Amino acid sequence: MQHETQLSLFDNSSLNQRELIPTSHKIPIPSGTYENVEELTKHCNGCQRCALAQNRTHAVVGRGNLQAEIMIIGEAPGKNEDETGLPFVGRSGQLLENILASVNLSTETDTYIANICKCRPPENRVPTSEEATACKPYLFEQIRLVDPKIILLTGATSVKGVIGDNRPITKIRGQWLEWEGRLCMPIFHPSYLLRNPSREQGKPKWLMWQDIQVVRAKFDELKNQNQN
Repeated sequence: MQHETQLSLFDNSSLNQRELIPTSHKIPIPSGTYENVEELTKHCNGCQRCALAQNRTHAVVGRGNLQAEIMIIGEAPGKNEDETGLPFVGRSGQLLENILASVNLSTETDTYIANICKCRPPENRVPTSEEATACKPYLFEQIRLVDPKIILLTGATSVKGVIGDNRPITKIRGQWLEWEGRLCMPIFHPSYLLRNPSREQGKPKWLMWQDIQVVRAKFDELKNQNQN
């Protein structure tokens, strides 16, 4: 009986149905399930769709402007994120803030930040395909609700999880890829830049500087189009 209830979880749009927790990653969460990010966040905080829920302190859903033109998608929470319930607040997050600020972009006004997975994997390992699959419907609902024009995919896990591209990040970073009517750009994950601090030409940090300037230019172009 419980199995049947779970399978019909999202067939009914009533609030009582949406408040139930999907207990299996095999149960789909159709587009349009959530009316707002607050409702989605409540669901994530009680989610048991994969084993990562067993050890979480907080589900890490997102932060930033819910009407942002730019959405930044990372891999999964780390220790600081698990403790605070906010994405990109550790050393990687501080570097991300600095990268955006270098082109006068703000995480509070210009961007919305989320992750492929909402719960921290043990020892900060890469999420398994099952874990990513379990959490991906939440992310896709966030994308639908925020409706960004630009999506920055930080690292290979983010690229694979969102658009299914398995190419190495070193091969596709800085390129505009169209996905679901949106412009996506793979970029280096800030943690990778922390491990490769050189600013020499051709090095990851130098390449990131080139990429973020391209992002800023596209941001301005789209803003001008909307005003005309």
